[in-house]
Amino acid sequence: MTPVSASRPTLAALRAQLVAHVAFSFRTAFEAVGHNKLRAGLTSLGILFGVASVIAMLAIGRGAELEIIQQMRLLGSNNVIVTPIVEQKEGKAADQAPGEKQVQRFSPGLTYLDAAAIAHEVPHVQATSGEIVLNTTLTRNGLRRSGKVVGVDPDYFDLLNLHLAAGTNWAPVQVTDGSPVAIIGWGVRSRFFTTENPIGRRLKVGNVWLTVAGVLADRPVSPETSQQLGIRDANMDVYVPTQTMLVRYRNRAMLTEREIQAASRTVTVSEAGDTTDAATRAERANRNQLDGIIVRVDDSQYMPAVADVIRRMLTRRHNTVVDFEITVPELLLRQEQRTRSIFNVVLGAIASISLLVGGIGIMNIMLASVLERIREIGVRRATGATQKDILFQFLSEALLISVAGGMAGIVAGAAISGGIQHFAGIRTAISSLSVVLAFGVSFTVGLVFGIVPAWRAAQQDPVACLRYE
Repeated sequence: MTPVSASRPTLAALRAQLVAHVAFSFRTAFEAVGHNKLRAGLTSLGILFGVASVIAMLAIGRGAELEIIQQMRLLGSNNVIVTPIVEQKEGKAADQAPGEKQVQRFSPGLTYLDAAAIAHEVPHVQATSGEIVLNTTLTRNGLRRSGKVVGVDPDYFDLLNLHLAAGTNWAPVQVTDGSPVAIIGWGVRSRFFTTENPIGRRLKVGNVWLTVAGVLADRPVSPETSQQLGIRDANMDVYVPTQTMLVRYRNRAMLTEREIQAASRTVTVSEAGDTTDAATRAERANRNQLDGIIVRVDDSQYMPAVADVIRRMLTRRHNTVVDFEITVPELLLRQEQRTRSIFNVVLGAIASISLLVGGIGIMNIMLASVLERIREIGVRRATGATQKDILFQFLSEALLISVAGGMAGIVAGAAISGGIQHFAGIRTAISSLSVVLAFGVSFTVGLVFGIVPAWRAAQQDPVACLRYE
């Protein structure tokens, strides 16, 4: 017991001696830097710009990562999206030999049977949902505005991460019978049911009165994101079961008498061309029963293989007519993320060069400071300072300059990141890890590039220093 108790005061004394020594060295460094504020400030500029570049680079990378995650949530993870090609490209006809007959193949387009076949026949498919979108009008209590009615399956909301804020999903019997029920977006609820609970209330969508069964939670989507990802703002949509859409609104797979009469009418075209808008022309040209199929794959590693199997299956079902398009959003977003990562590596290399230049500047100035303060070193050695004291003093000065530049660089980096987001429209996000990393880098640069000048100062001969003119 005696050796252990005797060692405790020794450890405490060593700890107190070390703290006092470090405090004295930094106090001396503060005094030395205070006498040359301009030189110290100019020396720390290299570290400042380097750390600011690191902070801004990491903020851009973190912002891009958050944006990718947000886009994946909007599109749904592990999803494969099948969309029809409505407008075919025109081109010159190939040369045809005399007597040769060109075979025209017929395709039924994207149908609900295609979605059912994908769900039942393709392996590793967890769930599917068709999607039918029609432009219509929403009417209630004298208020009317344009909107979209979307026919989907009950799994659609889980596939695209759409959550219910009120009410419930459709019952199986409502889906099978094509009942006039709907789930409305938050924007529709805000405009048509401002003072009352919409659940159980009726809303006229087109020529059909629908009973509201649920309300989707608010999920705002910016116009830029909507255009980039090709998605709609779910807040202003009215969702109905697919069977309800096909029975009560429109089934493009069936040609009705009304459509024949509408097609036989004379279309007035001005000198400038067709006066109808693009949405109306696209609606007339679209003969696909579905506007899209969303397929959820149970494991992301099977997504490319599942997409290939779906492509082969639909090609056979459509009589080798490729009138559809298959998109894997997650793979596209991953590719975009890799591109942005390369950009961040380039920014990191530039920031590293700035830190290297700043470290060389610190070493240069500290070496010059050793020559300027030869007599000071001699006086301190003559009054009892050891080589270790001189080493700690000059090393503390280098660390002080570097850390001060690093802290100023953190503030400058935060300001640059805010300016990039405000003026360039690029999303940035500063994380605590980037701040700790920047501070650690500035400390390391001061330690590495300050050790050589400090060692040279400690190795000076005291007698030669006192005789130095």
